Formats: sequence, C-alpha cells, structure tokens
Amino acid sequence: VFWQMMHTKRKELVVCGNGMVGHQLLECLIAEGTHKTYNITVLGEEPRLAYNRMALSEYFEGKSEYDLSLVKGLFYEEAGIKVFTRQLATHIDLHNQTVTSSKGQVLKYDKCVLATGSYPFVPPIPGARGPGCFVYRTFEDLKAIEAFAKRCKTGVVIGGGLLGLEASQALLNMGLETHVVEYAQHLMAAQLDETGGGILSRHLQKMGVNVHCSKRTVEIVSAGTKVQKLVFGGEE
Repeated sequence: VFWQMMHTKRKELVVCGNGMVGHQLLECLIAEGTHKTYNITVLGEEPRLAYNRMALSEYFEGKSEYDLSLVKGLFYEEAGIKVFTRQLATHIDLHNQTVTSSKGQVLKYDKCVLATGSYPFVPPIPGARGPGCFVYRTFEDLKAIEAFAKRCKTGVVIGGGLLGLEASQALLNMGLETHVVEYAQHLMAAQLDETGGGILSRHLQKMGVNVHCSKRTVEIVSAGTKVQKLVFGGEE
C-alpha cells in the first residue's frame, strides 16, 4: 500500500514522439534519474521503437530493423517507461493538461514534451504524388521503394541534401542506375560551399551516381505505373 501511495504521487511526463530526438531525451532523463520521480509515457506514430534514421540506407546493405534500432533489450521496460507505438498525439488540452492519441487514449500530464521531429517535404511539383514517387524517411518508405524497384532500372532522387544522398546510396545498393537532381548550384548547399560541393559531386560520380545540379524540376510525368521522365525548367 505504501509503495502504491508513493507511486501515485509521481508526476506524469508525456513525450510525443519516439524518433531519434525523443529517444535521446529519454536516455538523458534516465541518466539523470528523472524516471524515478516521473511516470514517463511515450507516444510513437510508427510501429517500432526509435531507430537510426540517418543510417536507413544500410537497410539495403543487409542491416535489419533490429540492427538500426536505438533501443536495445528492455531499456524502456527496465526504466518503467510506457511506450505506445502506432499512436500519434492528435490533440493537446492545455487547460486540462491532457494529450489525446490517434486511438482515443487520453493521457494526463504535468509536463509534456513535443519531440515529433520533421516530415518529408514534397515540393508542389505536378506529378509528385503519382505512381513511382516516394519519400524517404521511414522503414515503411524503404520497403515500398524496395518492392517497386524490383521492376525498375533507373532511380532518381530529387534533392541533394544529406537525406537525399542517403537515398541515392540506397538506390545504388539496389543496383539501379542512380541520378540526383538538385536545384542549387552544388550538393548539400546548406552545409557546404561551392568548392566542397564540387568535391562531393566528383566523389559521388566515382561511386556511380549521376549528379545534376542547377536543375529545377517543374513536372514529373508518369506513364502507367512508372515515372516516364522529369521535366526541368526549359528542358527535360
């Protein structure tokens, strides 16, 4: 009875998101002993626990979901952390301090952390939502790409940033003729100057990636269930 009374006096902490940042937060909280004074509950949209999203291309090199997982063994269970997968936070009631999940579960909180991360930006290009077009962010995305690629010879990545280059590596690993199309004058424009971007481009070309910079994609043309061509500003 005494243990139950002590347990009920704990405060409630709800973490919305179980990606890389959300997991890092939980590691820090456990290291600091916060899990001993808070009941910690986590909502995660995906069907699995946190994994290394930046190493997704290694999945096509033979790494499994377990290999890329950031949560080993009973890490959460041993810390008393409850995790609800396949549930994202859909509503936060600031007045009553509750979080409602996509499955209708209502969680009371004393503190709430939003660690929902980013989402794959799809530019408003005609045809970008058509057959043969994918985003590259989750295991479900990878599995869809892998299944579709079995009947393809060529793959194109629109976007020459860090994740786009990861995607190009994945296409190479699947044996596809690989192209990267970038609007800026060089790859990874947010991180590198023109000289660094040029060095990176030459390195990728040696690996077998065809790099196309200063290309503004204005349309993606599909034929049947596949992409037929990309149309650039003033050219194809």
